[in-house]
Amino acid sequence: MKLSLQLKMGQQLTMTPQLQQAIRLLQLSTLDLQQEIHLALEANPMLELIEYGDDEDATPDPKTGNNDDPKETPDGQSEPRESAELNSDDATWQDEMPGDLGVDTNWDDIYPDPGTHTPSTSFEGSSLDFESRNTAIDTLQDHLLWQLNLTHISEQDHSIALSIIDAIDVNGMLTVDIESLHSGFDAELEIEQDEILAVLHRIQQFDPVGVGYRDLSECLTIQLNQYAAGEHEQKIRNAKLIVGEHINLLAHRDYAQLMRRTKLKEADLAEAITIIESLNPRPGSDISPPSTSYIVPDVLVSKDNSSGKWLVELNPETAPKIRINNSYASLVKRADSSDENNYLRDNLQEARWFIKSLQSRNETLMKVSTRIVEHQKGFLEYGEEAMKPLVLHDIAEAVSMHESTISRVTTQKYMHTPRGIFELKYFFSSHVSTKGGGECSSTAIRAIIKKLVAAENTVKPLSDSKITELLEEKGINVARRTIAKYRESLSIPPSNERKRLAG
Repeated sequence: MKLSLQLKMGQQLTMTPQLQQAIRLLQLSTLDLQQEIHLALEANPMLELIEYGDDEDATPDPKTGNNDDPKETPDGQSEPRESAELNSDDATWQDEMPGDLGVDTNWDDIYPDPGTHTPSTSFEGSSLDFESRNTAIDTLQDHLLWQLNLTHISEQDHSIALSIIDAIDVNGMLTVDIESLHSGFDAELEIEQDEILAVLHRIQQFDPVGVGYRDLSECLTIQLNQYAAGEHEQKIRNAKLIVGEHINLLAHRDYAQLMRRTKLKEADLAEAITIIESLNPRPGSDISPPSTSYIVPDVLVSKDNSSGKWLVELNPETAPKIRINNSYASLVKRADSSDENNYLRDNLQEARWFIKSLQSRNETLMKVSTRIVEHQKGFLEYGEEAMKPLVLHDIAEAVSMHESTISRVTTQKYMHTPRGIFELKYFFSSHVSTKGGGECSSTAIRAIIKKLVAAENTVKPLSDSKITELLEEKGINVARRTIAKYRESLSIPPSNERKRLAG
């Protein structure tokens, strides 16, 4: 084989560091972007944060380091405003200072503590919301242990109770059986299963009532036992019968079989079911509720009432504003090749790239959001039933970008509209053909299904086949299995589980 040199021309896509950074910032969510900006501020001395009220173009004096306006004193000399205020305060204190003081006089007797000097002033200016403070939330185990420490029981029963509480999950259910708990104790303690069961019944009376249950029937029965006997005694007895012996029939809403087994009339059965539905099948979930996650919208959409146009703008609160620190940037010398100057030059270039990538991210997000709003004006005006079909390819063509870029922009980015806050991906949906040759979005079909189910007769709810027929009357051709898929995505149970008794 003979070796030879050949020239060949070709195109190759190169991912430069600047492009990689721009793509990475583009797909970050709001919280991730804020964290990325703070990391950049800590790592790069050329970047500085624009504080609230600062002028973006204002450059602090590198010699003095402050831009405070001077304030002229009565002597005609200029001094900082802050020092003038301090002098006036000192004069006030001097006027109030008494001339003669006793030897045993304390400072607090003459001058009260500044923290308690004017309590009305410190509390009137701001509303104190103690519930919003960061406080440690007790878990269900902590809540049960607190009650256990207030209960007078023997040391052996206390150790049994600790094992039981440790085996209770966040919903309040006992995750292990009595046999497993019994096998976990030392044989020398001679603990019987009846003792463990007795301690379990004691814990089940703790708050919340029903905690430590082993199955749903036991959980509901414990709560029903807390009802006081009175005029509702018969209703509670009927509810206990249903929960204790026929809970599977109740779960399948087989009311005909329930009335046959329990020998109850329809009105009595309905009253018993009403009591059962008022109970909590997961009593432990109320003690330590899941933490609330807040969404900060990236885009704000509002309607101009005068012109009738929809306005799109970026949320200025999504990310902190940054700029180049002119004091450090002025230290960079062109002809200097020292290590210090190279370090400053590299950081300055990285800071410019970072700011440019942020600007590119905002411009892309603004372009995509504007096109989405233009396409989904019907949704903004009339709601989900007016949602139009939209795919990533449509927006990609409108803004002359690749579909992968549109996918990055619309992931974990949120839009605040008069109808609520939605992820940008929410506005994209597939289409279904109509009889008239048009198209209907899957989001609009889901909204129609939700509306039909909300208005149905609960005694005879709509089946998937009936919903399919109703949609065909509206000119929308959808298969029954598609209706079932949309219904499940909306967390709507089947028709047999939506059935209710009359009255």
